[in-house]
Formats: sequence, structure tokens, C-alpha cells
Amino acid sequence: MIATAPHIPTVQQPQPPEIFYPSSDGEPLAETSLHVDVIITLVVLLRQYLQDHFADRNPLILADQFVYYAENFPRLRFAPDVAVLFGVAPGPRDNYKIWEEKQVPAVIFEITSPGTQKQDQETKKDLYEKIGVQEYWLFDPKAEWIPEQLRGYRLEGEDYQPITDAQSQVLGLRFQIQGPSLDLYRVATGEKLLLLEEVAASLQAEAVARQAAEADKAQAQQQAQQAQQQAQQAQQQAQQAQQQAEQAQRRSEQLAEKLRELGLDPDSI
Repeated sequence: MIATAPHIPTVQQPQPPEIFYPSSDGEPLAETSLHVDVIITLVVLLRQYLQDHFADRNPLILADQFVYYAENFPRLRFAPDVAVLFGVAPGPRDNYKIWEEKQVPAVIFEITSPGTQKQDQETKKDLYEKIGVQEYWLFDPKAEWIPEQLRGYRLEGEDYQPITDAQSQVLGLRFQIQGPSLDLYRVATGEKLLLLEEVAASLQAEAVARQAAEADKAQAQQQAQQAQQQAQQAQQQAQQAQQQAEQAQRRSEQLAEKLRELGLDPDSI
């Protein structure tokens, strides 16, 4: 009889707990409704613009979503007001993990205020510089701590340098302050990016202008026709007057001829 080795049960090694990456911290989108309006407007304008002009680069926009930049360290994160990325899969995300997506945000906008000044100007600026965000823009709608309201930084080498012409080389856009809002223009054409309601208003204005131009054209044509008719009437009256003069001349000649036949001199009568 051959002895068999005793069965040794396999010991299951404990699995490390799954790391949780939150998608929200319960904080509001922005400090004031004005800041929210600016963020929403930026997102809407940029989304349409990117779809129209950068579709081949697979653009993505994030708005106030957590971006995690160190695997296994869920506390190492930031939440940009608006971030533009390229070369990523389309579709919504609860959060964004750089090590999974393999892409760092190309452009980040922070709609800043005195309450976020230190974080925006120091902490986030240093972080964005280190992870390689190509452009970083700070917009202060109320001009509470940025007198010029807009500041931009572009990565040159490993350091941020101030942008002095309010133009984004990455996006091909020029920014212009319009009170508490930020207008966007295409650098190549000077065309302003419009919201849907602005597009509708512009189309309506064009339609009104076109209708007015057509009405003016129709009125001018009518006036021209009236002038032509008046000219034709004047010509007809002139012709009638000439005919009447010719008839009077013939009657005068006939009368003179009869007087001469009677032996009278018409010039002496």
C-alpha cells in the first residue's frame, strides 16, 4: 500500500482593498452664478468649436470634474473649471485618470475669484506646469484680483511664460474681455464664436436685413417703372403737341392758299 501525502488546503491570500476614486466632493460648481455662467458658456462654445475644427484629434472637454494624476493615490487630484484634451476616446466620464487615458489636459481655464486666488495662482499653476498642461488661463469676471481680468501662461520647455497677446496657440482662438464675460474669436478668420441663441439672433437679423433690402429693391423698381411710365407719357404728350402744331401749320397754309386764290395777300391780313 502506497501512502499518500496529506491534503494541504490552499490558503487564499487576502486581496488588497480596491482603491476608490470619488467623482465629486459635494462642493458647488463655482462660487457665484456669474462664475457658473462663464463656465457653461465656455463649455458650450468650445464643444461646438472643437467638433467643427478639431474632430480628427478626438477632443474632449471636462468641466469641474476630478482629474487624478497619480495611480493608487486618490488624494492627488484637481478639478479644473474647464479643461480641453485631445487624443482620447469620446464619451462622458465620471472622472478622469491620466494614467489610464494617457493624455494630460492641453488647455485649462480657471474662473477665479479672491477666494480661489492663492490656489489658482500658486498651487494649481505649479501643478499644471509640472504635469505638462500646455496653456493655463485665469479669468476673473469681476476683476476682483486680476485688473486686466485675463491672464494666460504657455509652457515653454518646463516653465510657464506669460501670454501677452490673449491668443491660444493650442486652440487657434483669441480671447476678448466683454464686461464679466469672455468672447472667443478664431485667429485665422476673426470670426466670433456664437452661442445657439446668438446664431439664431444673427440669422434673424440677416433675414430682416435681407427682407428690407428686397423691399427697397422692389420699391426702387416700382419707382423706376413709374418714372419710365411718366417719361413715356411725357413723350406721348410731346408727340401729340407736335402733331397738333403740324396740323395747325397745315390749316394755316391751306387758308393762305385760299386767300391767294381769291386775290388776297395773306401777309397783309
